[in-house]
Amino acid sequence: MQKRVLGKSGLEVSALGLGCMGMSFSYGPPKDRKEMIGLLRTAVERGITFFDTAEVYGPFTNEELVGEALSPLRDQVVIATKFGFDTTVDPRAMKGVGPVLNSRPTHIKEVAEASLKRLNIDVIDLFYQHRVDPDVPIEDVAGAVKELIQEGKVRHFGLSEAGVQTIRRAHAVQPVATVQNEYSLWFRRPEEGLLQALEELGIGMVPYSPLGKGFLTGKIDETTTFDSTDFRTSLPRFTTEARKANQTLVELLGAIAVEKNGTPAQIALAWLLAQKPWIVPIPGTTKLDRLDENNGAVAIELTPDDLKKIGAAASQITVQGERYPEKLELMTGR
Repeated sequence: MQKRVLGKSGLEVSALGLGCMGMSFSYGPPKDRKEMIGLLRTAVERGITFFDTAEVYGPFTNEELVGEALSPLRDQVVIATKFGFDTTVDPRAMKGVGPVLNSRPTHIKEVAEASLKRLNIDVIDLFYQHRVDPDVPIEDVAGAVKELIQEGKVRHFGLSEAGVQTIRRAHAVQPVATVQNEYSLWFRRPEEGLLQALEELGIGMVPYSPLGKGFLTGKIDETTTFDSTDFRTSLPRFTTEARKANQTLVELLGAIAVEKNGTPAQIALAWLLAQKPWIVPIPGTTKLDRLDENNGAVAIELTPDDLKKIGAAASQITVQGERYPEKLELMTGR
């Protein structure tokens, strides 16, 4: 597995990370714990060193799972987790009133202590604000994480779904190592100013949902059924009509995959890897064959001509459906 450095932070990780959320939360019922521990440890054997979790995933159970699996391999891995939600409110209430944010400095420090215990580690490698809290100045958030870094409890500070001005303000208080925003061939908004700002500031980028929440793998179409606990049932982009309309993008990936002797998922990931050397996607999976398939993307080389061809074709495709319900979309890009 190749390595990459996230911006100017010095934080070196595998070129692909592993998003762990779906093992415990959001994509149907929680998966078998022993199987997931085995998968996480196999991922390390396969060369993955970068693992992404959050206290809200479960809540708490995903951090506990990651901690049990990876704490024995602590010297080989970089673990990222997140703060920013009020976890006294069930996150599954997102379908109703929406999640409740809390990035008050005292809460950030409480979350850090609790996450350290659940992860069974002495220091959090990368601590993200999960969503920007409009009620707490970002300078106060950055200041709280700066204090945690000074205390040796956190190594690096990250932001998730933050807008450019918020990133600049935070970075002025405590250098931001990386920004985790959604980015893929079916959600290209980061190209409209965010990537340019990150390059200027020397900040890395970690695209989440780099496979469009599974859609860009080519394994989902309008006939696919989802478990009632799968959060995709609430997403406008996953209505039957949208899935049918958006197959055009998967067909594009499939055509290029044939040329490159790969799969649609591998092309989608290779496209992201080719955008910038400081981009590290974190596809999630609960299956070993998918893990190996995703890792195969690192070996696929897309030439400048390939990228031009993909870009030109993709720009002709209008993706149908918003990515989130309005209440969740309002929490992004601020």
